[in-house]
Amino acid sequence: MIPEFEAECQKVAADQGLSLPEQFSAQKLFSDVGRVEFNKPVLDAAAVLRRHGIATCVLANIWVDDTDQRDGVARILSVLESRFDLVVRSCYAGVRIPEPDIFTNALEKLAVKPQEVIWLDIDEESVKAAEVLGMTAVQVKDITEALKEIQKLTGIEVTSDLQPPSCDPENVSHGYVNIKPGVRIHYVDMGDGPPVLLCHGFPESWFSWRYQIPALADAGFRVLALDMKGYGDTTAPPDIEEYSQEQIMLGIPQVTLVGHDWGGALVWNMAQFHSERVRAVASLNTPLFPVDPKTNPMEKLKAMPIFDYQIYFQKPGVAEAELEKNLERTFKLMFIASCMTALALSFCFPCLLFCLSGGLFVGSPDDPARSAILSESALQYYVQQFTKSGFRGPLNWYRNGERNWHWMCSRPRGKIMMPALMVTAGKDPVLLPAFAAGMENLVPNLTRGHIEEYSLETDVYVEVDVIK
Repeated sequence: MIPEFEAECQKVAADQGLSLPEQFSAQKLFSDVGRVEFNKPVLDAAAVLRRHGIATCVLANIWVDDTDQRDGVARILSVLESRFDLVVRSCYAGVRIPEPDIFTNALEKLAVKPQEVIWLDIDEESVKAAEVLGMTAVQVKDITEALKEIQKLTGIEVTSDLQPPSCDPENVSHGYVNIKPGVRIHYVDMGDGPPVLLCHGFPESWFSWRYQIPALADAGFRVLALDMKGYGDTTAPPDIEEYSQEQIMLGIPQVTLVGHDWGGALVWNMAQFHSERVRAVASLNTPLFPVDPKTNPMEKLKAMPIFDYQIYFQKPGVAEAELEKNLERTFKLMFIASCMTALALSFCFPCLLFCLSGGLFVGSPDDPARSAILSESALQYYVQQFTKSGFRGPLNWYRNGERNWHWMCSRPRGKIMMPALMVTAGKDPVLLPAFAAGMENLVPNLTRGHIEEYSLETDVYVEVDVIK
C-alpha cells in the first residue's frame, strides 16, 4: 500500500502544481503516525466507567497492514484492547465509520440497544450517524467539557476515583516454556516491542506486576511477567538445590530485566554472570550485594537481626506449616500498608526475633483486617495461586545461601556495564536504602530512584518512566 500511496501523493501534488519536500517519504510518514500520544483523561474516564459496570467500546477505522511498519498500530491496539471491553476494527467488520453497520456490529457484540449508548466523537458526521440510530451523541470540541457531559449523562464522577490500569488474569495472554526436562515456566505476555522480563519476589507471583504490565506495554515494550520457579503455575520441584541461583539462571536471549526482592537478586546475578544476555537491568528494593569469599553468608545473616526470619526459614517444613495453615491470614499479614501498623511491628523491630518467638506471626490476630492496598479479589488470587504448590518452593529460595555463595565465588566477577536502575523504598524494614550505598563502584552506569512514602515490600507500584 505504501508505494501506491506515495505515487498518489506525487500525482495529486503535480495536479495542483505543488512540489513535495525533497525528503518526502510515505514510509516515514506512517512511521511518524505510529508515534502517538494517548489522551490520558479519556483513558482514565473509561477506566472509571468500567469499574462502575458500564461497558466501553472503541470503533476504529483501521486496515490490515502486512508490512514491517505495523509497530505503531500494534501499540495503539495493545492500549485500546487492554483498556476497553470491545475494540471493533473496520478491517474485520467490513465497514467503516460513519457507516451505520459498524455501529450495529458493536451494538450486537455488546448486547445493548442504541438508546442505552452514549457516543463520543470529534467528527460531526459520525455524531450525526450515531444520533440517527438513536444514540445519545457528544461531539468533542474540548475534552474537559466533553467529560463533564459524560459525567452529567451517566451520573458517574469520571474524573475522580482514578487508579492505574491493571491486568485481569482472565483477560491476558498466558504462556509456558520448558527450561529443562520436568520444569516448565508460566508467564504472562502483553505488548509488542523490545522485551522486558519481570521477575517477582517472595511471597508473590506474576500478578504482583499487574499495574506495571499494561504501563510498560503502553510504552512500546513486549512485557513478560514470570511465575518464578516454585510459584503459581510454574513447576515447583521439591528439592532445595533446584532453587539455587545457578539453577534459576534464565536461558533467554537479550532482554531488559526488572526484579523485585528475590527477583532483584536474580537480575543482578544475570547481569553480572551472563552480561551478554542483558540489555539493561533494574531492581526494586534489592541492591547488588558483592560476594565476599572470606565470609560465609549464613554467619553474616545471623549477625544481622533484621534477617532473622531467613534463619527461621531454613528448616524444611517449619515455616511451610505456619504459612500454609491459613492462606488468607498469611497474605493479610504479609501485605501491609505501612511498617508502622500494629501488624507490622514484628517485621520492623529486630527485638522480636522469629526463631525465639516460635514463628513469623506469633502474637498476630487470628483474623487480621485486610489492608486497603490489597483488594479482596487480589487476596483471593494470591490464595488461589499458593493453594496449587504451597510455600515449599518459595521458601527453598532462602535455603541456598551457602550453595549460592560457593557458586558465585567460583565465577569471574566484573563490573556491570549495561544501563542499570536501582529503586529504593524508604519504608522497607528489611532491604534498607542504606544497603544500596556505593553501588556505583560496581555499576558505573547506575541510575537511582527512591520512593519514600510507599513500601515496595507490599504491592509494587513503579512508574514506567522510572523503568525506561
